[in-house]
Amino acid sequence: MTVTLADVAARARVSPATVSRVLNGNYPVASSTRERVLRAVDDLDYVLNGPASSLAAATSDLVGILVNDIADPFFGIMAGAAQSEIGGPGDGSGRAGGEKLAVVCNTGGSPERELTYLTLLQRQRAAAVVLTGGALEDPAHQAAMAVKLAKLADAGTRIVFCGRPPLPGTDAVAAALAFDNRGGARRLTEHLIALGHRRIGYVAGPLERTTTRHRLEGHREAMKAAGLYGDEESVTVHGPYDRSSGYDATLGLLRREPEVTAVVAANDTVALGACAAVRDLGLRIPEDVSVAGFDDLPFSVDAVPALTTVRLPLYEAGARAGRLAMGKEELPPGGMATIAADLMERGSTAAPAR
Repeated sequence: MTVTLADVAARARVSPATVSRVLNGNYPVASSTRERVLRAVDDLDYVLNGPASSLAAATSDLVGILVNDIADPFFGIMAGAAQSEIGGPGDGSGRAGGEKLAVVCNTGGSPERELTYLTLLQRQRAAAVVLTGGALEDPAHQAAMAVKLAKLADAGTRIVFCGRPPLPGTDAVAAALAFDNRGGARRLTEHLIALGHRRIGYVAGPLERTTTRHRLEGHREAMKAAGLYGDEESVTVHGPYDRSSGYDATLGLLRREPEVTAVVAANDTVALGACAAVRDLGLRIPEDVSVAGFDDLPFSVDAVPALTTVRLPLYEAGARAGRLAMGKEELPPGGMATIAADLMERGSTAAPAR
């Protein structure tokens, strides 16, 4: 049953005109009244009619791209590539053709913001939603996401996961382009083991993220296969995907575990922090401690020494997600494609000298 503006007004104990004023934001309303109306909107999952141009169609010209952090090149590259396909090259006339308006929604990694943005896109009758990066592994949040995405899909919105595994319960409504994080991490650790490293530290990402778990699993698979898996928790440190986390974690790790000869970082940004920590301890890279990253972000080749890492085709994945969002490309078989991750061997890793 469709929820109407009158239903929201009754739930909030205000007039329909007041509900309209709150939702349109064109008239001052007392803060307590506003909160009551917005709570009713959320409780009833009311979908506001979008712009007039979308009223005659199932969807509008809006496409939402959700990212954890637009300042992080990992997300920025994918979002930019997706936008290039969604916005289209145009014909130079300044007139809109088959293009859509891509809006980047920065969640800051907050599950609440992620759901809020999906609700706002639902109200705007978005033509598509692209969700990038690792997912939060929380059953309650995953269930709420599945419900929200199903409602979007029912309204005609295309759903695309980019660099993100499919969400349980969304197989029938979404396309997924998932990176082989587990396989890439396994190959990276195998490379270090082949060089002769036996005690390898791991600076991981946040515990609750799928990307963190998959990369750590790949690393530990390689360690077990080589008969080197032991007290791995003592050489594993979790933290945010940023430089300061890499610096602090590596500094503490090498002081606590001086026999470590190689450090694997959650991503290239974390690896930069790890490199700085190694140098501040008076050690050399790679002669004393090898350092490796993940993602092959643009700056990794310009690090000194250049960073051994795992290349993810971020631009290609983002562009493909954009084409899927626009209906320019057919869905992959079964609705999911796994994108290979390639080892990029550079100067920051070498055989241990101690």
